[in-house]
Amino acid sequence: MKYIVSIGLFAVISLYSFAQKAEWEKTQKIVLNKMADSLTANLKPWKVPNKIFKVEKYGAVADSHSLNTIAIQNAIDACSEKGGGIVLFSKGEYVTGTIILKSGVMLEVAKDAKILGSTNLVDYPEKIEEFKSVMSENHKYRQSLIYAEKCVNVGIRGSGEIYFRGEKKNFPGKETIGEIIGRPFGIRMIECKNVVLQNIFLHNSAAWMQSYILCQNLIFEGIKVINQANFNNDGLDPDGCTNVIVRNCYINSEDDALCLKGASGMPSKNILLENSTFLSSCNALKTGTDTQGDFFNIVARNLKLGGIPDTMIAPKGHDASTGITLATVDGGNVHDIMISNVTIERARCPVFIRIGNRLRSMPNTIAKEVGYLKYIIIENVSGENNYKQGSLILGIKDHPVSDVLIDNYKIQMEGGGDAALIDKEVAEKESGYPDAGSFSKQGLPSFGFYIRNATKIYINNAEIIPIKFDARPIIKVGREINEIFFNSKAINLTQVLP
Repeated sequence: MKYIVSIGLFAVISLYSFAQKAEWEKTQKIVLNKMADSLTANLKPWKVPNKIFKVEKYGAVADSHSLNTIAIQNAIDACSEKGGGIVLFSKGEYVTGTIILKSGVMLEVAKDAKILGSTNLVDYPEKIEEFKSVMSENHKYRQSLIYAEKCVNVGIRGSGEIYFRGEKKNFPGKETIGEIIGRPFGIRMIECKNVVLQNIFLHNSAAWMQSYILCQNLIFEGIKVINQANFNNDGLDPDGCTNVIVRNCYINSEDDALCLKGASGMPSKNILLENSTFLSSCNALKTGTDTQGDFFNIVARNLKLGGIPDTMIAPKGHDASTGITLATVDGGNVHDIMISNVTIERARCPVFIRIGNRLRSMPNTIAKEVGYLKYIIIENVSGENNYKQGSLILGIKDHPVSDVLIDNYKIQMEGGGDAALIDKEVAEKESGYPDAGSFSKQGLPSFGFYIRNATKIYINNAEIIPIKFDARPIIKVGREINEIFFNSKAINLTQVLP
């Protein structure tokens, strides 16, 4: 059953407001669709030389227990020195510690082959990148199974598996929003160009599965990621990367599934995410949390987002914190993003849009000013089995979220909120960690959208349907709002609300 609840004072939308919205929407769609078309036409996998370097030739033994780090590294080095080609894992289980990719090398894991990460932390020496950022200086993420820096033409492909064996029994450690100690990442690449991952199965790292910092020309196509072994199990994290395609991928992660980051302080731009599934026990699709760099020219389309289905293992439960999180809290600007044709299911907060002023920076550097978040289109959204919390659009004083269009939004919510939630205070938390769950996780003042410190927000053709009776309104606004429209009606405050 659908509930239509009055929301205070409504006014007729002015012709000026309607024209303003239509103008930037049309222009933005043209620009972003051209960007996506250009990426599709021009960003192609690099041509791998037809030379094969079998790791067995260099001493590797695929018996599931012999340590092959030196042998595999020798094969990689030889391949790169001879102009590039394929380093082949043909059959069996190859145990290794950290290996360093080199320019011109494509790791290929055949159907009957599996790379196994060593379970001994000693086999993961620290690799400290030359490029300094919040990642290297604040977080100190320095260990991984596969590492590459300043390479041109590198990749991993094949119908086999890389099993990082990152379970807690092998790599114990606490969940953290800071340093991750004693739990290696799966893949780390820094300042690389022409990176390709195709069809490979990446399974259970001890921390983030993939981190790509300040890289250019990246293609992720047909990869499968299951990362449910430990804490901080992100799926795919490009950071400050330019020209990125993620297509036909499946990511199921304990932490953020597809997360665009800005710890590099550099722009994340020209990014196309399409025809993929991103499932998470945290956030399915996200910008942040580190947002020192800008995020723009991003198209995400034809996606399945949300929590983990009941048939799949998820150590923290099956609900996602959010389906979509667009946030800036460290001074980066987020703008010119179009998300379309998506389903969101099993999320507590389907959409979370946030400006904050945490302003984390590298030691001995000056923090940026608060960034802006505007010119966002989210359209053609559907989904069932979302939970009680509701969606959030939150700026902070003097820094409103602005120019957001949400159109054709058909979402089913759990419902069940009681009248006491209507007047519930929603804390500011302007310098805190930007997690939707920290804002009234058990229920916002409205079951659809709660909006505060925002201007020029257009929510059109919206149907938000609670399964159980919900005493809350479908939408509620807090202080410092201007030009908020819901289904062609303008929402104005008659009093200051929490």
